[in-house]
Amino acid sequence: MEKIKIDTEDGAIELFILEQTVVGGKNYYLAADDEEGDSDAYILRDDSAKEDEDAELVFVEDESELKAIGDIFASLLDDTDIV
Repeated sequence: MEKIKIDTEDGAIELFILEQTVVGGKNYYLAADDEEGDSDAYILRDDSAKEDEDAELVFVEDESELKAIGDIFASLLDDTDIV
C-alpha cells in the first residue's frame, strides 16, 4: 500500500492510500492513518496542475463534496464502513 506524507498546520502526518478515483477530472484519494483495522480516514483531492511534477493534495472539507466522494469510495470498497 502506498504511503504518503502530508504537511499540515500541526506538522507532517503519514497516511496510507486505500483507494483512488477520478470525478470531474479531479483525482481523489481515500487515505487512512493506519494500514489495517479501524482508523481515521480522510478524503484528499489533488489540486495540482497537469504540468506540476508533484501532487498538491488537500483535505476535502466541503460537506457536500465529502458526502458525494465518500459515497463513491463506499461503493468501491463494499466491505468498508465509511462514516
